Amino acid sequence: MPFNSLFSWIIKKRIHQIDLFKKYPLEVQDEVLMNLVERGKNTEWGREFDFESIQSYADFNKKVPLTNYEKLEPYVQRLLKNEQNLLWDADIKWFAKSSGTVSSKSKFIPVSKESLEECHYKGGKDLLSLYYNQIPDRKLYKGKHLILGGSAEINYFNSDSYFGDLSAIILKNMPWWAEIRRTPAKEIALMSEWEEKIEKLAHSTIEEDIYILAGVPSWTLVLCNRIIEITGKTHLREVWPNLELFMHGGVNFDPYRKQFRKMIPFDDMNYVETYNASEGFFGIQDDFTKNELLLMLDYGVFFEFIPMDQFDGVASKKVISLAEVELDINYALVISTNAGLWRYIVGDTVRFTSKTPYRFKITGRTKSFINAFGEEVVVENAEQAIRAACHATHAEIADYTAGPIFMEGKEKGGHEWVIEFKKAPDQLSDFVKVLDDTLKSVNSDYEAKRSSDLSLGPPKVVIAAKGLFEKWLKSKDKLGGQHKVPRLNNNRQMIEELMTLNASSIVASKDDN
Repeated sequence: MPFNSLFSWIIKKRIHQIDLFKKYPLEVQDEVLMNLVERGKNTEWGREFDFESIQSYADFNKKVPLTNYEKLEPYVQRLLKNEQNLLWDADIKWFAKSSGTVSSKSKFIPVSKESLEECHYKGGKDLLSLYYNQIPDRKLYKGKHLILGGSAEINYFNSDSYFGDLSAIILKNMPWWAEIRRTPAKEIALMSEWEEKIEKLAHSTIEEDIYILAGVPSWTLVLCNRIIEITGKTHLREVWPNLELFMHGGVNFDPYRKQFRKMIPFDDMNYVETYNASEGFFGIQDDFTKNELLLMLDYGVFFEFIPMDQFDGVASKKVISLAEVELDINYALVISTNAGLWRYIVGDTVRFTSKTPYRFKITGRTKSFINAFGEEVVVENAEQAIRAACHATHAEIADYTAGPIFMEGKEKGGHEWVIEFKKAPDQLSDFVKVLDDTLKSVNSDYEAKRSSDLSLGPPKVVIAAKGLFEKWLKSKDKLGGQHKVPRLNNNRQMIEELMTLNASSIVASKDDN
């Protein structure tokens, strides 16, 4: 049987399974939970919290505490020393190295064989299945898939324990059906020095027949712009005539959409968003007409949610299951997984847009917001405002962040935005006004605080020197595809660091001239 025909048969079978969990979501999640509890009952964690007696979600909610990385870290440290059966009943050999977006402290997220096969790789297969289901008769397995992973160096704690970016772990354990179409060579894909990596990626893939791109939008743009520069072509289809799909995640795609359209100016170029974190693969855009993600319910991940207006970290009192969620409410995401993360607060916030089936949008981070004055601005608000300001003033951005300006004496507080423009606005004052007005229109708390400028003054926008955010990431040893710029900060630490770097960049630029 030809490979594309076999692929088509497998896809149709999987779409039927996805349709089943769409139809019976709560039953599927209940089954996932009880399977996890069964696997966890003889672990140290399971014995401590009496998994043996858990018969329902109500029991689970009552007996098992909420956790975050700080609470699980003592167990992780023991796992790193090759102690086993602590959180999960199978050996944990791999750890996804993940650092907070501001903190330099590294986290080591346990990755089991089950989570790789039943969650991460299953998510990759489902992404192609859902894409193929929407656009039939694709020939994706005729060409190559260019996967732009993070800084993917593999390190060893001991002879039986390894860590690296999630992309490194995925590449190292890639199943055959994905490996046969993947490019570039592993020795390039696993490079950790990004400047050299981009150059080698570009030169090694120019002659390939690329059908699919996958990666974080910002670094994919860097690579593709370099390829166009090397080849002297005007757009990417002149290099890869069969390119048809970009699979992206990690950051909001809207600020990058216009730049990709310039690079690939064709209506038949498709874009699919995913939600794939170090802790698990959670969502896929299953409908191109909707800017939202389908919650994937049969990956060995049990989902819970904390309403953000009652969020208090691991001390939060109200935690609900999927059965109780409501539309248009911001929730902190809580997961229990087939890698031994139990009631783990991921740090992301989501908002459901549909319950038939369960679709959602990522709205921000539990720790990525500005609420210095009771304005409760989340990343989703910021993205809407940036998008509107760019559209109104014909601007394009490369990166941005924002933080509070705290009140001093009689001076009002405010928000300071540091923005690196790819194309500057026609008038910066117009950009700022649209930014401010849009925030007022999408966030009633912000609008109230801005009323008559009583407590919150208008936004202040600082134009960043070219490459400022890349320079900041490099200073934090976070330069790479899986690290991203924090959009919102509730303190001024990052803003002050950027301002110092920006000043030195401006001085250096003047000296060069």
